[in-house]
Amino acid sequence: MSENHAWWRRAVIYQIYVRSFADGDGDGLGDLPGITAHLDHVAALGADAVWITPFYPSPMVDGGYDVADYRDVDPRFGTLADADSLLVHAHELGLRVIVDIVPNHTSDQHAWFQQALAEPGGPARARYVFRDGRDGGATPPTDWRSVFGGPAWQRVPDGQWYLHLFAPEQPDLDWAHPEVVKEFHSVLRFWLDRGVDGFRFDVAHGMAKDLAEPLRDLGPGQVHHKIVGDGWEGDHPFWDRESVHDILRGFRQVTDAYRPPRVTVAESWAALDRRALYTRPDELHQAFNFDFLGAGWGATALRATIDRSIALAETSGSAPTWVLSNHDVIRHASRLCLPEGADHERWLVSGGTQPALDPAAVRRRARAAALLLLALPGAAYLYQGEELGLPEVADLPVDVLQDPVHRRSGGARKGRDGCRVPLPWSRTGPSYGFGTGPGWLPQPDLFGALSVEAQSEDPDSTLSLYRAALRLRRTQPPSAHLSWNPSAPEGVLDFTVGALRCVVNAGHEPALLPASPPPLLTSARLPEAQPLLPPDTAAWLHAQLPGR
Repeated sequence: MSENHAWWRRAVIYQIYVRSFADGDGDGLGDLPGITAHLDHVAALGADAVWITPFYPSPMVDGGYDVADYRDVDPRFGTLADADSLLVHAHELGLRVIVDIVPNHTSDQHAWFQQALAEPGGPARARYVFRDGRDGGATPPTDWRSVFGGPAWQRVPDGQWYLHLFAPEQPDLDWAHPEVVKEFHSVLRFWLDRGVDGFRFDVAHGMAKDLAEPLRDLGPGQVHHKIVGDGWEGDHPFWDRESVHDILRGFRQVTDAYRPPRVTVAESWAALDRRALYTRPDELHQAFNFDFLGAGWGATALRATIDRSIALAETSGSAPTWVLSNHDVIRHASRLCLPEGADHERWLVSGGTQPALDPAAVRRRARAAALLLLALPGAAYLYQGEELGLPEVADLPVDVLQDPVHRRSGGARKGRDGCRVPLPWSRTGPSYGFGTGPGWLPQPDLFGALSVEAQSEDPDSTLSLYRAALRLRRTQPPSAHLSWNPSAPEGVLDFTVGALRCVVNAGHEPALLPASPPPLLTSARLPEAQPLLPPDTAAWLHAQLPGR
C-alpha cells in the first residue's frame, strides 16, 4: 500500500452497510466474514478504501448505531478475530479500512447507562444528560424534539429525564465530562492499534450541547433538526455549536500520534460554510458534502453547489468530498428521477409513498450522475450497490420495516429501510447470493438482473461503467483545479479537471460534442451520425489543454 499521507484527498471510498453487504453464516444478516469474502469485488471495482458501518455489540434498535460496547464485535456480525482477518485481507488487497465511531450517544444497554439507571443521583449520571422535569417532574425539561420524532427526553422510574436526540434507546453523552473524553480517546486507540486506517464520526455536529441552567426551549416554529439546507439560525442549543471543535481537535490529536496518520471524517449536517470549519488543519480531514447529495438534478443548482464546495474546501485547506447516496437517504438512482417540482427535502428521507419511476430513466440518470461524481476533484464516496444502479426499494411491506424513523412517526414516514435492502450477488437463489437463505429485508425480483454476477458479464452494465470510470480516474494526474466551459449551453455541466473534460447533459435538449477525438467514456451509447449528447447522459473527453 502507498504510504502517501494525503491519500484521502483524492480517494474513492466504498461504504459497506454491514447488515446488507454479504451474509457469511446464513442467518440472513450481513457480517464481517461476508465482507471479507467479497472484498475482492471492491478492489476490482477500483476503490481505495472501505468505510464500514458499526459492527459493535448492539440491541440493533437503530441498525447498530446504538452501541453497547465500543471494543468488541456483535456476535451476529462475528468476532474480534473476524475483524482482524478483515483488516489483514483488506490491506493485502490494497484497501484501507475506515470504521464508524458513534460518539454522540450510546445504547441504553451500555454499561455506563445501566449504572446510571441503577444509581439515582449517583456520579454515573453525569456522563449523560439527566435533568429534572418541569411541572413537578411530569413534563420534559425542554421542548426539544428527537430527530426520529417525538420528544427528545425520556423519563426513568425515579422521575428524572434523560436526553436522546435520536431514539429513546440512544441516550446522549455529556461531552463536557472528562471521563467521556478519556473513554473515547481510549476507544480510538483500541482500533488504531488493531490496524484501522481511519474513523468516520457519526453526528459530529451534535456532541456539544448548551446545558447551562435553566435549559432553554427552542419555542414554537423553531427548527429542531434539518436534512439539507442552510443549517440552524443563531445559537442552537445542540447542533453545530462552537465547542464541538475542541472535541474534534482531541480526536485529531489521537489519530495524528500514529504513523502514517489516519484519516478522520465528519458526518455533519451543518450548513456548507459552517461545515468547512470541521476540516480546519487541526480538526478532521474530511466532512461529507450533503449539499451536493441534496442538490437534485439540475445544472444550475449542481454548478452552484460544486463551486461553493470547492471554494470552501480551499479555505480550510482540505479537499472536497462528493457523495450521492448512503444508508440514510433514498438511493440516488431513484431520488434524482423524482418529478420536477417535487419537494426534494421531503424525499431525501422517505416521507410516504414514492411515485412510480421509469426504470430506463432511473438507469440513464444514475449512470450520468456517476460520471459527474467521479470526475470532480477531491474524494468520492460510493454507497454499496450504486455501482449496480440499484434503485430505492419503495414498496417494502410495512410489517418488515425496522427503522426507528418509521416506528417513531407512527407509520407516517417509511424510513430508511428501502436503501438498506441486501445486495444481490448472483442471478438466482433465495437472496440472490447475499446468503444461503432469505435476507433480513426482502429483495425485489429485478435484483437478479442487477446482480454482480449478471452485470460482470455485460460490457454495457452499470458495474462495467463504474469499473471503467475508476480505471480512467486512476490514470489522471491529480488536480484540484476545476474550470468551466463558459460557452456550455443551458442545462449542461461542462468542466475540465486536469487532463479530463466532463460534459453532463442535465437539460432537456441534446448537446453538441466535439467531432473528434472520440469520448473516452460515455454513460450511454451516443448517436453515430453526429456527435450529440442526449439528455441525462454524460461523457468524459480529453481536455483541450493549452499548447495541444
